[in-house]
Amino acid sequence: MKLIFIGPPGSGKGTQAKRLAAQHGVPHISTGDMLREAIADGTELGQQAAPIMASGALVPDDLMIGIIRDRLAKSDAIQGFILDGFPRTLVQAEKLDGIVEGKEGGNGGDKLRVLQLLVPDEAIVRRLALRRSCSNCGSIYHLENKPPANDSICDRCGAEVIARPDDNETAIRKRLEAFHKQTLPVATYYKSKSALREVDGIGPIDEVFERIEQSLS
Repeated sequence: MKLIFIGPPGSGKGTQAKRLAAQHGVPHISTGDMLREAIADGTELGQQAAPIMASGALVPDDLMIGIIRDRLAKSDAIQGFILDGFPRTLVQAEKLDGIVEGKEGGNGGDKLRVLQLLVPDEAIVRRLALRRSCSNCGSIYHLENKPPANDSICDRCGAEVIARPDDNETAIRKRLEAFHKQTLPVATYYKSKSALREVDGIGPIDEVFERIEQSLS
């Protein structure tokens, strides 16, 4: 399975991608997680990406393409992977095709499958404004649907539960604007190649996952 998840920020693609990756025994590759880890570690990449992500803008194509090329060249991705958060622009999509098809330092000659989660903008704003994550283990909570049992303390490890810097309404709407302008054309690109499947992303996590499995089968 070599699959891309496309969807607006907060559509649930990360949660669903992790679950699907575990089921199929392939790595879940989240560019957002990779960038946030780099920011937390204070790496050169993290220092470049931090102000860009905080503003809700997209990290430049050349930087993201280099990160993904290196990650997909690792041995655990040879048999498959699930990409979450990449590609976000047509330039990234075209470069990714070359990497996966073995034309640009990739490790195979395979075609990609693409799944798009559909969630309205206002539902996204509500989801993300109320989203919280553990500052230590990364566990995700939602103040309305899945709050931590003890106020702002993580149920799993006891660390503080916080809001991400980019989970404020201004940044969320800027990220949605960038998604519509730059990433929706990626969905159209893969649709023209008959690689895209669309799935309704509204509803309980288990129900959405069932729709995903049905679509992929």
